Amino acid sequence: MSPDRFEHLLSLVGPIITKKDTRMRKAIEPAERLSLTLHYLTYGDSQQSNSFAYRIVRSTVAKIIRETCDAIWVVLHKEYLKPPNSNKEWKEIADEFQRLWSFPHCAGAIDGQHLAIQCPFNSGSLYYNCKGFFSIVLLAVCDAHYSFTLVDIGNYGSNNDSGVLSHSTMGQALEAERLNLPSSEPLGGWRDHPFPYFLIDDEAFALRQWMQRPFSGRKLPEDQRIFNYRQ
Repeated sequence: MSPDRFEHLLSLVGPIITKKDTRMRKAIEPAERLSLTLHYLTYGDSQQSNSFAYRIVRSTVAKIIRETCDAIWVVLHKEYLKPPNSNKEWKEIADEFQRLWSFPHCAGAIDGQHLAIQCPFNSGSLYYNCKGFFSIVLLAVCDAHYSFTLVDIGNYGSNNDSGVLSHSTMGQALEAERLNLPSSEPLGGWRDHPFPYFLIDDEAFALRQWMQRPFSGRKLPEDQRIFNYRQ
């Protein structure tokens, strides 16, 4: 992280994580709290090793990390993670996909990412994924500029992306048509056949009216190869 980006993040979370001095001790500065938390998240060191590195008792390190992570989530959710709330906002995203990627009626791209963790106690194989390590799943929808619009975080690493989506609040809202995706509209030369707005994904997800996946198989006809290439 560059110094400028660190200072920008500090300006956002600093007011939330700033503590008052007491008669007994001086409060740890917000910059040090943020630095400690980012170090912990980036390198995966134990809280004990961070305690030695920053000369802060382990219980305080744990509290700082928890409070700073909560502050980062609040700030990022407020400033950057803003789900579209209307047909107009979804259409603006679809227009950008059309302009940048020549893919019409696309309201977002969805995929999952495994975030490595230490195996929680007494969790068995719940967090053990198909790639051979313990993880939680980050499932995210992005717009045409790679910015998150919807996320689901924390599902078991043993679950596949399609299962995570089906059981997530995000997936259930999409299935129940509660996210205000635009209604079907004519597309190109297909004036008599309204076409839905949808998310694009990979082969890990099931095909739905609001979800378009690539054509599978080999030796596909030219139009299907073009579709897969665009996707």
